[in-house]
Amino acid sequence: MSFNVTLKPSNRQFSLAPDQFILQAALANNIVLPYGCKDGACGSCKSKVVSGQVEQGPHAPAALRPEEKAAGLALLCCARACSDLVIEAMVLAGVGEIAVRKMPCRVAALERLAPDVIRIRLQLPANEKLVFLAGQYIELILRDGSRRAYSLACPPHDATQLELHVRHMPGGLFTDALFGVRDPAVKERDILRFEGPLGTFFLREDSDKPIVLLASGTGFAPIKALVEHALHKGITRPMTLYWGGRRPQDLYLDALCRQWARDHAHIRYVPVVSDALPEDAWQGRDGFVHRAVMADLADLSGHQVYACGAPVVIDSAQREFIAQCGLPADEFYADAFTSAADSVADRAA
Repeated sequence: MSFNVTLKPSNRQFSLAPDQFILQAALANNIVLPYGCKDGACGSCKSKVVSGQVEQGPHAPAALRPEEKAAGLALLCCARACSDLVIEAMVLAGVGEIAVRKMPCRVAALERLAPDVIRIRLQLPANEKLVFLAGQYIELILRDGSRRAYSLACPPHDATQLELHVRHMPGGLFTDALFGVRDPAVKERDILRFEGPLGTFFLREDSDKPIVLLASGTGFAPIKALVEHALHKGITRPMTLYWGGRRPQDLYLDALCRQWARDHAHIRYVPVVSDALPEDAWQGRDGFVHRAVMADLADLSGHQVYACGAPVVIDSAQREFIAQCGLPADEFYADAFTSAADSVADRAA
């Protein structure tokens, strides 16, 4: 038995088996819908089921709230069809034309950017190139077969080496090895494997709207790729980058952002620190980074927002920008960073 899915407004159709997740089946049919974690943690694939019945699998409570579920929304990455379906979901043209590949790579360089952040540069095999969109991510495939997702911090035009920004998550299988607290340690010249590119976080270049870039912590990585891609393409739409961290050291490439703002009249940079200590001598903006956006831009009705970072930051920004600042719901593009713990904990049916 199989069920048919019709997507609105595109009228694209595909079929799926009862044991397939809806997003999984769409991607298998070369139909790319918005998605991020593929594991019920980020909410990027949340869509309206117009008709038909779905079985919603386990997910993070914040990714799909009870009132959203009651209103007919579903997380397509972890929902199965129980009948034919009609779903409101935007099909992303062009993304499906980029091949997702499994590739080996060599650790070319490890650079400590902050006490808990390391930049990894990955060298691809000779004569190999990864085709991707600025803002997408890859999944490192660990020795036991488990995966860890990291955004590419480099733009496509400058990707002879891939760049990742990795924060230490104490107890994490990969990050403990990367930061030398678990054997065998990850070191330069090690061979790793990855699959990618993945995700639907990328710059929509068919718009002339001003852009708000919102990053928390290492959510700066794909934002960096977006900015460098836009500069390479000569895109001069006004861009304001808000980067938030607990302490100034969390803004680990602050000097680069200040250089962008100095060199390019259309780029503005606003660093925001929430928990500075006296010894930090911080004199800049403080508080929640998304609230800094709201304080500066009370009317977002004519903007696009690209947000990346912790799910709580992304969720708060999306909800408050739309409800209080008039941001059109379809102009909020996000990549919520989720950890391995998010994939197994705090789930609700």
